[in-house]
Amino acid sequence: MSRDFTFSIKSISFDEDYRPSDNTRITTNFANLARGTSRQENLRNTFRMIDNRFNALAHWDNPKGDRYTVELEIISVELNIDGETSGNALPLIEILKTNIVDRKTGERIDGIVGNNFSSYVRDYDFSVLLLEHNKDQAKFSTPEDFGDLHGKLFKFFVNSSTYKEYFKKPPVICLSVSSSKVYHRTENQHPVLGVEYLQDEYSLTDEYFKKMGMKVRYFMPPNSAAPLAFYFTGDLLGDYTNLELIGTISTMDTFQKIYRPEIYNANSAAGKSYQPSLKHQDYSLTRIVYDREERSRLAVEQGRFVEEHFIKPYQSVLAQWSATARFDQ
Repeated sequence: MSRDFTFSIKSISFDEDYRPSDNTRITTNFANLARGTSRQENLRNTFRMIDNRFNALAHWDNPKGDRYTVELEIISVELNIDGETSGNALPLIEILKTNIVDRKTGERIDGIVGNNFSSYVRDYDFSVLLLEHNKDQAKFSTPEDFGDLHGKLFKFFVNSSTYKEYFKKPPVICLSVSSSKVYHRTENQHPVLGVEYLQDEYSLTDEYFKKMGMKVRYFMPPNSAAPLAFYFTGDLLGDYTNLELIGTISTMDTFQKIYRPEIYNANSAAGKSYQPSLKHQDYSLTRIVYDREERSRLAVEQGRFVEEHFIKPYQSVLAQWSATARFDQ
């Protein structure tokens, strides 16, 4: 018997008053920043960094460098199977949506949805399934169907009427480049995205996002220390305005400076041939407190949680749906 898969979306403002709810995927970057004694100072400094970065990139008709401010929304996506919310109403996916406020005109401009990407099933795939598959193995490998279910769920969401009701354009996810690959600078340069880099071989994350229907390009924006990986479905350079792209760059460049300062807050920029390293010592810390070790540990815990509350209980349903699911992209 076929089962009906639908989605519901919840949105909450991500500002200095934000406090993660009990059902928030706690390993998300924004939830990690919003806990502890430094919570409000963390958030205030983060948003200040985002605004400063945005105005530095959107410098035209902006002589004082304060014309724009970026507002963020946390978008939580829940999967419903035959009207029943999966995982005890825990979100399947969490992403960010940027909104740009032009202080000069008073206009509020829709930004890009996506940016940061958090997923329970992705936690399961990388922190549970992949580790178990490689346990006691001499050579690293991935399961044959690694990422298939997650990719189909994501494509189903992006193609759904729910997504199209809320968002006008396809998502763009912006992540760190892989420390296991070497990136080579090209002569191609975009006024906002910056200098493009290429690599000879896709990373595991690149392959995972490919199963989500997403292509990848690597750009190092002006005054950045390292390239960012941009995952998208259409035409990254043609589908989005400069202000939309700047919203994503300013948000995710700021997050990466906090999460991976060894790469994105390094004291020297990436060269013509570049391999990122979290062991790099010549970098500066931001004033924002972030617990990277805790985040890694919680990813394993939440991978186990989704295994118990989603993967195993719905295993036969998910397998049947995945075997017959078809998409435009």
